[in-house]
Amino acid sequence: MKEKVNKLAILTKGIIKENPNLVLLLGTCPTLATTSSAFNGMGMGIAATAVLICSNIVISLLAKIIPDKVRIPCYIVVIAGFVTLVQFIVQAFAEPLYNSLGVFLPLIVVNCIILGRAEMFANKNNPLDSALDGIGMGLGFTLSLTVIGAIREIIGNGTIFSSFFLGDPDAFTISLPFVSDNPMMIIALAPGGFFVYACVIAIVNKILDKKGKTPREFSCQGCALASMCQQEKCIAELDSAEIKKGVEA
Repeated sequence: MKEKVNKLAILTKGIIKENPNLVLLLGTCPTLATTSSAFNGMGMGIAATAVLICSNIVISLLAKIIPDKVRIPCYIVVIAGFVTLVQFIVQAFAEPLYNSLGVFLPLIVVNCIILGRAEMFANKNNPLDSALDGIGMGLGFTLSLTVIGAIREIIGNGTIFSSFFLGDPDAFTISLPFVSDNPMMIIALAPGGFFVYACVIAIVNKILDKKGKTPREFSCQGCALASMCQQEKCIAELDSAEIKKGVEA
């Protein structure tokens, strides 16, 4: 029973409690750039989730083979391979979405969420747990992008889920009464992205606070490059974590 609970915790923690966007504040660049519509946000989230799941599994399988000194470059090579594959698939089957996401699709290679989960989770756990972690974190990332994109699209354009999948922007566009006639265009622009993102983060923090599940305080140990950092603070925190781990063992 304990093992089942642990598996469920790994799968669900990324949705709210450790949401990569809204709690860990990772991947903010694609979040702000691709959430001009709900469709774009969802597409970006699904693409990143596919890369996250596949890279987590492969890195978990290769964790004992990859030399510690070159693990970060090796992780990036693995991630880049899956990003290229996803990029080709999106270009082949959803070219309008590919064109809409633009450079942010190949930039998944350097997404902090994917590299961070590879360093903090995948290389320390078995392939099944790593896959569950990828699914949970990817689901949280996709949900946050879709919600932010939907809010910006509704207020900024007066539509919801305007789809470019079939090459016709009006194919599945649902116009909303009143809002479509009086859109707040600034919400669909960059300043609106920052404003909506901040509001959603505030709402999530309020929900966690009411449930007594305050967001975790993540120190330098949560940084994917912490072990390579030469700052005294990082070194001290990592040494402290290793000592604590040895005492618990």
